[in-house]
Amino acid sequence: MSDKKKHMTVFTLSMMTVAAVVSLRGLPMMAKEGLSMVFYILFASVMFLIPASLVAAELGGAFGRQGGGVYTWVKAAFGSRWGFTAIWLQWIQNVVWYPTVLAFAASALAYLFMDPQLADSGLYTGVVILACYWLATFLTLAGSDVASKVTKYGVLFGTVLPGVLIIVLGLLWVDQGNPIMFLENAPSTASGMVHARLFPHLNGLGSVAFLAGIILLFAGVEVHAVHANELQHPATEFPRSMFLAAAVIFLLFMLGSMAVAAVIPAREISLTAGLLQAFKQLLDKFHLGFLTPVIGLLAAFGAIGGVMSWVGGPSRGLLETAKQGELPPFMAKVNKNGVQVNILMIQAVIVSLLASLYFIMTNVSVAFFLLSAITITLYLIMYILMYAAAIKLRLEQPDLPRTYKVPGGLVGLCALAGIGLIGVCFSLLVAFFPPTNLPVGNPALYVGLVAGGLVVFVGLPLIINANKKPEWKQDGPTS
Repeated sequence: MSDKKKHMTVFTLSMMTVAAVVSLRGLPMMAKEGLSMVFYILFASVMFLIPASLVAAELGGAFGRQGGGVYTWVKAAFGSRWGFTAIWLQWIQNVVWYPTVLAFAASALAYLFMDPQLADSGLYTGVVILACYWLATFLTLAGSDVASKVTKYGVLFGTVLPGVLIIVLGLLWVDQGNPIMFLENAPSTASGMVHARLFPHLNGLGSVAFLAGIILLFAGVEVHAVHANELQHPATEFPRSMFLAAAVIFLLFMLGSMAVAAVIPAREISLTAGLLQAFKQLLDKFHLGFLTPVIGLLAAFGAIGGVMSWVGGPSRGLLETAKQGELPPFMAKVNKNGVQVNILMIQAVIVSLLASLYFIMTNVSVAFFLLSAITITLYLIMYILMYAAAIKLRLEQPDLPRTYKVPGGLVGLCALAGIGLIGVCFSLLVAFFPPTNLPVGNPALYVGLVAGGLVVFVGLPLIINANKKPEWKQDGPTS
């Protein structure tokens, strides 16, 4: 009996994965593609979510006792330089991600203040990002348990509740015969029937540039792969949990984004405020407009709760590498509460600099997508290292104990990791192309910013590693 209690269930691990991946901020981005969102979500699920989950499960099962996640996995295959680069990229992409999720929170708060036009103001958005992030940082430095409480209730009331509500309202909208916006401009057959376009209209890679941003919405599954060895039968139960999670994620993203797309014309959907745009129209339609500010508050609460849960998380991984001598000793400094104070302050400064984009760019949606593109390029490099590590370790250390193995032997692993690599590399390529359905202004500047962010943030760990000194390694954290 006691042994059974130690095992995690398939459903529990599936829901943990869903909670880590699903975010309402991504619904407008997918809704902007109309029914083509089905293609994007299927692509992200088949070419990214499932391969990343299963490959990470094998690595997590092999090194579960050592901890360290992607740092340990890549280090075992390619040495400390690339292991450090991998964990650095996992950390820094999260830092770049903060302004995007807080921009969504700012747009939601605009509806709480009953002034939706604020969501289009770069000044307002930038100020909210800075205020929320620095508040979250100081709470984390205080060692407060506020973060766990905000995260717990934020997921429930700020993500699940609004997500279910937007789907229900969207179904009622369609059921009552209201116009479905994503079908308004769809081509018709000879008989007059509307023919929905499920595949993107390709006129260059810029027309599928949103794919990179949508891939980002599915990222992070490797975090929970370390729990594979907590299942009773990892070899069979982990794939089941991942396929169940993929199905739930697919349905939530598809139905939620379709609800937004059904109500708001694609050209009018804001990447930051699109969800609240749809909520306002739906609630007004059903004479529930007084609930719009409440939904705005809940959505913002959910987004801020997500940030609270991550502010101190990935930076702990960087703290561990600092203890092992991969970073200068001042990066290993902790305060009296055991919190990595210098890392958090550096993190906050980077977030502040990135948030300044909202002050200088005239279109909030463009700033949002630009930061998303920089984030995904960094994260995708990390996934390339992860897939390569899995293949190399299976080749060179076939007898390494693994609680879960990708089925099909070496061929099966190479095939699955190969699919993942194809999806990652294609997404990395299109991330550099400005989306055709956003007014990006100067395309060369857009590409330069994305490429510059990639070069700087990938180059930094390599430079740090090249200059590290033996005396950096310490037995414990400094305070």
